[in-house]
Order: sequence, then structure tokens, then C-alpha cells
Amino acid sequence: MDEEHMLHPSWTDKGPAEMAADSRLFIFSCVIAGLIGILTILYTAFQWRRNINLTWMKAVARSKKNPKAKHKVPIAPHTWELESVSRGKNLNCCACLKPMSPSQTLGPMVASDSFIHRCRICGAAAHLSCSSSAHKDCKCVSMIGFEHVMHQWAVQWTELTDQPDEASFCSYCEEPCSGSFLGGSPVWCCLWCQRLLHVDCHSSMSSETGDICDLGPFRRLILSPLYVKELSPSSGFLSSITHGANEFASSVRATIRSQSKKHKHDNETLIDTSGNGSISDISTECTSDTPQNINGSHSIGDNCDGGVNVGTPLQDGGIDKKMESKPSFKRSGSINQKDESQALRMKQKYELIDMPPDARPLLVFINKKSGAQRGDSLRQRLNLLLNPVQVFELSSTQGPEIGLFVFRKVPHFRILVCGGDGTVGWVLDAIDKQNFISPPPVAILPAGTGNDLARVLSWGGGLGSVEKQGGLCTVLQHIEHAAVTILDRWKVAILNQQGKQLQSPKFMNNYLGIGCDAKVALDIHNLREENPEKFYNQDAEGVLVANIGSYMGGVDLWQNEDETYENLDPQSMHDKILEVVSISGTWHLGTLQVGLSRARRLAQGQSIKIQLFAAFPVQIDGEPWFQQPCTLSISHHGQAFMLKRTTEESLGHAAAIVTDVLESAETNHVINASQKRALLQEMALRLT
Repeated sequence: MDEEHMLHPSWTDKGPAEMAADSRLFIFSCVIAGLIGILTILYTAFQWRRNINLTWMKAVARSKKNPKAKHKVPIAPHTWELESVSRGKNLNCCACLKPMSPSQTLGPMVASDSFIHRCRICGAAAHLSCSSSAHKDCKCVSMIGFEHVMHQWAVQWTELTDQPDEASFCSYCEEPCSGSFLGGSPVWCCLWCQRLLHVDCHSSMSSETGDICDLGPFRRLILSPLYVKELSPSSGFLSSITHGANEFASSVRATIRSQSKKHKHDNETLIDTSGNGSISDISTECTSDTPQNINGSHSIGDNCDGGVNVGTPLQDGGIDKKMESKPSFKRSGSINQKDESQALRMKQKYELIDMPPDARPLLVFINKKSGAQRGDSLRQRLNLLLNPVQVFELSSTQGPEIGLFVFRKVPHFRILVCGGDGTVGWVLDAIDKQNFISPPPVAILPAGTGNDLARVLSWGGGLGSVEKQGGLCTVLQHIEHAAVTILDRWKVAILNQQGKQLQSPKFMNNYLGIGCDAKVALDIHNLREENPEKFYNQDAEGVLVANIGSYMGGVDLWQNEDETYENLDPQSMHDKILEVVSISGTWHLGTLQVGLSRARRLAQGQSIKIQLFAAFPVQIDGEPWFQQPCTLSISHHGQAFMLKRTTEESLGHAAAIVTDVLESAETNHVINASQKRALLQEMALRLT
């Protein structure tokens, strides 16, 4: 008994309460030990997965450098940009394959640890010290000399947010492409068609298909690299000099011919005047021939509808002095256009050659300053889905002209504007200057603040709605099946009391506001604090001239369903008629926004004149300024082709088919460009 007591003193000396406490302590210790064991297993598994993935990535990198590949694969270096290391913390370096996040050190972070290199095209990341040794496996935008577009298989360095539905399976074995460490073979992604492929399946697929890429589901919108030629800086400079010399020589020859013809006509004028005293036929002939010889292709005073203004004789038998000055004015204008073309040619990095007539590429303009300023993200996502050559970034130093210049030889293409209403107007102004017989239709990716034009055309009210509907892949699908519609465009002339222009005319697509709504947009005068009594004033404090049925982020000012105004017609954005309404202050603006009130209809008209007797804030399509007393004259400027997202799938397919038929008919010379434009206009009116 004593020996048993000596062996187990604690069990015999302790009472029941102490033994229960010891039991609980023992159980708690076991739980802690179990949690530590589980965490250790999870950490080991994580490290195992990381090491396996790193091994696979190294194997993939070695396989891409294999010199025994059967098919020639195009190579292209990365286009590096500096980026904060915080934006690449979840990425691996494409050269050393180590994490981009700097190691945690006690000392201060050096500059090389604060920034990384990020490819603006494919999204690959590299340490500043590793970028020079990175493999040239970026997207090759030019494949001149290749018979077919080749697959460009690469590691998915970034998480792709825009992928077609079928992109989650291997394009060869049709098995799921798992990203887990037990998922089997690692995965490649084609930079063009976005298809996935197991690395183990590549050799079999390559032997069967020859690694030929069909550009995937967006092949009609992608600018094929087979027709993109990269220009060296020296070749662009020499070609611009050669082109400029040829243009100068042709201009000199045309001037000599025009002078000799003018001298001949002057002699005929003297003879005919002495005979019968009439020179009307001769003056008409002179004014029509001379500018054609000077400009080479266009006559004086081209109208929006393609007509030509011709000089008229005066009653006293003399020639109008305005018409005498027009040839020299047109000559200087043509020279300015040539200078602009030469400047654009100097900036041109790529040239599109031998484009097939059935090509329908998409030209993209991105304004990175619009709205939430997500232009960098949009640019990289579109670079992955399309050819980076067809994606242009707008800035204060580069407008849409360079993109339109690159696409000038493409017979049929569409335009996507990523920005707000102001960016859309910017692009439409540039299209007008190109004098297209049949302008390219424009779609909108709403990235601005109000996005009223995008709302009217059913593209959504912002990027948030676009992401909810499937992202950029869905947008590209909608563009391919969009219906062509018409948008009236208006010219706003600012005149003084004598009718002379005070500044260059402005162009309006959406609406023009005078008064309180422009004051809110301008935000430079706090009249509400200085004159609080105006808050209760129900007189008209603002006038709005509307072309579309959306204002201030979706407010319908005219409301076609309102039947209280029997003498006014419904609103339409392509009837060449404007609607005028009044608002009674900023409080009225707020109630309009939440749908608690309506604007007061005033009038409709094909041309509007508004006289300002005092200085007022004015805004056109959301761009405000403070205007001194003047007269605002609004007249119809022309019509633009726009793309409207169709909610009815059958209607969208029908519109796309009809558009293709008309473009093919033009390509095969069944109809000309003017006839195609007229038919597209008629179709747009009927479909809307």
C-alpha cells in the first residue's frame, strides 16, 4: 500500500475537484497540440504545393526554350512599365520565378524593392534586376511572313477576369484545367484565342493542327497580326520625307496648271465680255475647276452631305471677291492637312497592309482620365483579348487621329470608345474630320460619370453594370451583334450682337444647359449662400436643349409617354429636331434625379437661338464654362453612325447580318459607299 502511495501520490492526495481541473487542463493541452499539428500539416502542404507549382513553372519555362520545337513560334519582347510592388504582391517574377513581394527585412526598403517591371501587354511581372533576362514570350502583334496565325502559348502570369465560357477546359483533351497542386499537368493559355491547354497535350495537338490559331470567338473583331507591319523609326522618317516631297511636287505642278488655266480663262473672259457682256458661265467654270486642281480631290466648301458650294456672279458683271479668296484659303487648308498627315505618319509605329475585304476589326479608344480612371486596367484587359495595335490611349498629347490614321486603309471597321460622353464627342469630332463616305459605327464602354449617351444606346450606366453582365467578353459579343443606329449631331455657334463668331463653334451630341444645371457642373459660384431666397424661387432658372432621352445619369426630361402636350412630338435622337425644357432650380434638379418631378416642356425645333443678356454658366455634354452675353445658335451639323446593344437577340442578329450583306455588296462593287450609307440609315430608322 505504501509503495502504491509512493508511485501515485497526486491521485491519492487530490480530491475530486482538483482531479476534474487537471482533466480539463489535459484536454485543453491536447486540443492545442492538435491545432498545432493541423497548422503544421497545412503549412507543409502549402509549401509542397508552392514547390510543385514552382517546379512545374520551371519545367514550362524550359519547354518554351526548347530549340527542337517542330513549328516556328513568333517571339516578342515584353514592354515594361514601372509599377508599385504593392500591385504585384501576388505575382511571381517571369524570369527568376520568385515572388514579387520583397522579403521582410528590419532595415529600410530600398528603391529597387519599391517598384517592379510590369508588361503593359500581357501583364507579366519581373524584378527590376530580372527584366532584362526575361524570355521573349510576349504577345507578338505582327506576324508578317507567316502563312497562318500561330498559337502563342504562355503561362498565365495574371488572373484573367475576361475569358470565354469554354476556356476552363483543355482545348485538346477537353478535361478540366485545374489550378490545384494535385490537378495534374500545368496549363498554358494562348495569348490570342484565350484557349487553355495542358502542357502534356501540347505535343499531340501541335502534331495534329500545326499550332495554327483561329483567333477564337472574337476573330471578327481582332486585328489579325498577319496584316500588321512594324515600322522602324528610320523607315517612318524616310517614308514621311518621301511622301512629303511627292506631295510638294504634285502641289507645285497643280499650282502651275491652275495658274495657266486661270490665265487662259482670263483671256477668254476679255473676249467674251467684249462680245456680249456676260461672264456667268465662265466664272462658274473657274470656281469649280481651280480648287479641284489645287486640292487634287475635293472642291471648295464641301458640305456635310457631299454637295459643293459654287460661286455666283454679281449683278454688275464682276466676280465675287469671296470666291476669289477661296482657292488660296483651300490651298492653305490642304497644306495643313498634309502637314497633319506627315506628323501622324511620324508617330505611326505600325502599318496595316493587304487587309482582306471581309475583315471587320475593332478600333478601341481608351480615355484613362474618365470617371474612376480605370484606363490602365481596361487597356491591359483589352490588350489580352485583342491585338494591342488596335487599342489606343487618349491623352492631352494624343487624340483619336493617330488611330484613325492607322486604320485609314481598312475598308470596314467598328469603333469602341471607353470613356464618358465627352470622350465620345471627341472621337466623333475626329471621325467628322476624316470625311468618311460611310463612317464607322461607334460603340460605347461607359467609363465616365453620367454616361447618358451609353444609357440611351443600352450599353449601361457605368463599368459596374458591365462587370455584372459578364465583363469585356460579353461587351465584345454585344458589339458583334449590335444594331446600327443614327445620332443627330449639332453645331453650337457663339455669336455677338453683330452676328460674328466670338470663338470656334462647339458640337453637341447629348444636351446643352444654361443656368442652374451648368452652374452645378461648373461649381465656381456659390450663389445659394449669397442669395438664399433663390432656393424657394419657382421661376425658370435654367434652360436645357436635349437631343437624347437621358440627362444627368439617366433622367428622361421629355418623357414621351406624357400625353398632356398634344402639340409636341415624341423625342428621337435621329429626327433632326431638338427639345427644349426648363427647370426651376437646383432643388428641381434633385427631384428630377429621384423621379419626384418633371421638367417643363417649352418647344421643339430644327434650329434654336438663345440670347444671353448677362453672363451665365453654360455646359455642353457635361463640359461647362462661364459665358459672357452672346447669342447661342444651334443648328444641325450631321449624323453619326452608332452601335446600339440589342436586348432582343433575334433583332441583333438580323441587324448584324444586314450590315454584313451591305458591306459585302460594297466590297463586290454591287453598290457604292453612298448607297450603302443610305441603306444603313434607312435600316437604322426602321430598327429603332
